[in-house]
Amino acid sequence: MPYLAPILNDPLLAAVFWSAATIAVYLVAKLAYRRWRRWWLMPLALAPIMLIVAALALHTSYHDYIRGTHWIVALLGPATVAFAVPIYEQRALIRRYWPVLAFAMVAGSITSMATAWALASVLGLNDALRLSLLPRSISTPFAMAVSGEIGGVPDLTAVFVVITGILGAVIGEVMLARFPVRSAMARGVLLGVSAHGAGTAKAHEMGREEGSIAGLVMVLVGLFNVLFAPVLAMGLHYI
Repeated sequence: MPYLAPILNDPLLAAVFWSAATIAVYLVAKLAYRRWRRWWLMPLALAPIMLIVAALALHTSYHDYIRGTHWIVALLGPATVAFAVPIYEQRALIRRYWPVLAFAMVAGSITSMATAWALASVLGLNDALRLSLLPRSISTPFAMAVSGEIGGVPDLTAVFVVITGILGAVIGEVMLARFPVRSAMARGVLLGVSAHGAGTAKAHEMGREEGSIAGLVMVLVGLFNVLFAPVLAMGLHYI
């Protein structure tokens, strides 16, 4: 597309172009998923694929893309403050079920990190990939913070988070359809712990209570992992 060359060759115009393209693609994916409800249309899955295709077609490298859209990633930091809202709104639920929520938070975090470490060891991944894979089961803002704390690559962790979220939401829905799990608490916890934002979106489709619990658990797991990250980093030093 030669007519786009003047735009893509100018750093400022390229930043505006890719920022607008990213937001537009996300909105299109969101509308498509809302209309047809297919897992491969989830914005978390469809938007990155559409952007990769566009970048390849326009011969734009990842470095050039992220240079213009890094401000969107930077917004993830302040966005974590918003996670305090569901915690405040669900404070009665936390007081009532705190033993179950605490157990789910710790057990889910340990299981996801242990399986990630085992998978990385089986595949013979290097240290950077291994550490980037560890926080794959928590939401992106928390996962990138944990990854940076323990020596991983935050950008790479974001990719693992997306893949984990999509697979977790799809597999979690299949499991809940096949196994007799009727409790809204159990269904919400399962999706919130294993598939963070994508799982929470899926839980909201199942019911309001499931969605609220999944969102709350997702936030609690993220906070737990951020607070636990320095201890984890010290522990990894001795492995």
